[in-house]
Amino acid sequence: MNDQAEQLRRKLRNGEDKASAKTIAVISGKGGVGKSNFSLNFSLSLQEKGHDVLLLDLDIGMGNIDVLLGLASPYSAADYFAGNASLEKIISVGPHGLHYIAGGTGLSQLAEISAPVLGQFFREFSELFSKYEYIILDMGAGISTQSLHFILSVNELIAVTTPEPTSLTDAYAALKFIHLRDNKMPVSIVVNKAETEKEAASAFNRISNVMESFLGKKVTRLGAVPDDRSVQQAVRKQTPYLLYKRSSAASRATLDIADFFLQQNGKQQADGKVPFMSRLKQLLFEKGRS
Repeated sequence: MNDQAEQLRRKLRNGEDKASAKTIAVISGKGGVGKSNFSLNFSLSLQEKGHDVLLLDLDIGMGNIDVLLGLASPYSAADYFAGNASLEKIISVGPHGLHYIAGGTGLSQLAEISAPVLGQFFREFSELFSKYEYIILDMGAGISTQSLHFILSVNELIAVTTPEPTSLTDAYAALKFIHLRDNKMPVSIVVNKAETEKEAASAFNRISNVMESFLGKKVTRLGAVPDDRSVQQAVRKQTPYLLYKRSSAASRATLDIADFFLQQNGKQQADGKVPFMSRLKQLLFEKGRS
């Protein structure tokens, strides 16, 4: 772990000459759909495939990425904003060299952070974008005022839902809320805990048809993760299911989703969107003036 920490320090201080990271927010309309578990294992899949990933736990007040990893993170984002830890200290190293920032309660006070601390945040986090290929934001369930600023600043969204009618309804409500504020945001859907492929396809078609019929919005079917007993076994063991049982249906599905995601990203051109940190700064300062 000391070697990993030293590699992290070198990475943050030196960086590599690469394009700015792509930002992806993973959202859900309600809790209990397995969003954070998917975010973690999806991030691990990308990291394992040779892509540098930073997973940022923004499940405000209820972050659990470190719990799912079975790792005790000494510092969180809350410590950073409270001035108790540097950027280097809040970034931890997980399996396969995955970098992650544990959640905390501090982000709920984002609007109350002093100008000097906020300025430091913009400077230091902007530097991260040359050091990663993907920065994945695991958002809290639903949409809060604070999380909306982050969501509207990313390059694309992944919405996680289950086939349950209430989950699909809540996912649609969240996506509609976002769409009315940014109708060009690329959206992909992951159906989690599907009992059969037919059920997963039906769930995607339901939300896709409603999005297109009522909002004129096309969404991408990123994939489906089957309802798999090994996932809950992995949670109890505090181990990512990708590492707990690689041969499981959930692990294979998540790896397939990562492959499809990378294929889609390889085909996409730059979206011309204002860079994440610039957009986030704009949204926060607009809020401060309102």
